[in-house]
Amino acid sequence: MAGVGKLLKQAQKMQKQMEQLQQEQAQKRYEVSGGGGAVKATVNGQGELLALAIDAEFLKEDKGLIEETLLSTIQEAMRKAKANSESAMQGLSGGLGFPGLM
Repeated sequence: MAGVGKLLKQAQKMQKQMEQLQQEQAQKRYEVSGGGGAVKATVNGQGELLALAIDAEFLKEDKGLIEETLLSTIQEAMRKAKANSESAMQGLSGGLGFPGLM
């Protein structure tokens, strides 16, 4: 059963590394601009929206354009954070793709 003990230690080590990685991801910031810089969305590495800035002049545009620009900018910031997070997780798991890690 020595193999099981070694496997358990490796799993515990990986769990600690994952917790540390999650904390690091929460501290990372990703800012994306849209609409020629009229909209800026900032998310953290966990994909949480932290800030949204809208140029006052842009608010004079068509409502549909504003909504579309806001949505696409926020989505792009979240995609950027997710891609970085997935890459970091793959590095941690060695690309093994353990279920539930991503």
